[in-house]
Amino acid sequence: MHFEPLHPHFAARVVGFDMRQAIDAATAREFEQAIDRFAVLVFPAQQVDDAQQLAFTANFGPPDVGRKKAVKSADGRIPEQMIDLSNLDENGYVIDANHRRVLSLMGTRLWHSDSSYQRPAAKYSMLRAVRVPDWGGETEFADCRAAWDALPAPLRAEAEDRFAEHWVHHSRSTLGWEPTEEEIRGSMAPVRWPLVRVHPGSGRRALYLGAHARRVLGMALPAGRILLRDLQEHATQPAFVYRHAWQPGDLVLWDNRAVMHRGCRYDLAQIRDMRRTTVLDPASLDERDCGPDAEAA
Repeated sequence: MHFEPLHPHFAARVVGFDMRQAIDAATAREFEQAIDRFAVLVFPAQQVDDAQQLAFTANFGPPDVGRKKAVKSADGRIPEQMIDLSNLDENGYVIDANHRRVLSLMGTRLWHSDSSYQRPAAKYSMLRAVRVPDWGGETEFADCRAAWDALPAPLRAEAEDRFAEHWVHHSRSTLGWEPTEEEIRGSMAPVRWPLVRVHPGSGRRALYLGAHARRVLGMALPAGRILLRDLQEHATQPAFVYRHAWQPGDLVLWDNRAVMHRGCRYDLAQIRDMRRTTVLDPASLDERDCGPDAEAA
């Protein structure tokens, strides 16, 4: 097994590995070291099933089901421990493009870090392509470590020692998708994260942003949102972005502590069957989670 770089800053293709086989602790550690370096690992044409993806995921931490904890899902098409990012109903048919679930999935087209709206947040995510459309549907990743390294000094000074508040429904509400009263009652409380986090595996500093971040504590709401936008525009420049064009059987693993990601436009009349597993980052419970309680006037 070896790793072939795909981008000057990050991302690598895994060569010589069959995910259908169980791995031992030493191999899991080898993957973790590679993730610390590359942040995104591409496993091409693995052809694993749901059970094999879940078994591989279990090597890296406790499972996370993301928004399922805040929004009820009655699908049942895939195992409960997986997150369905497909445009299909429980029988495997394409859902109407104006269906509530499809419109909700459009939130995944915004730059984000999985489960940044909860504590603990997500560590790794693993997305597998079962069927892909004829065009579009790629996933883009932005290296927030390299973005921090290249951040201009004035923005660095403004971002350091700041905290952003993340909320589970904020990303979709920016698209005009307001949560129902039931969803708000059942949702998780907002959480706070530093705008700049130290990655525990590599020791590198990284911006921690995304569509779930709704305000910067200690700043007036408009000023904080402009800061978030400026930082995100910097971090998602082409120089820091890797775009993965999916083929059936591909699985991509990424580190939510080091990168943001987003899905790309595709023909909603065609099948895009994507299945995600995610693991929590228990170490994030030890991070500082407090910032100024009052926004600036």
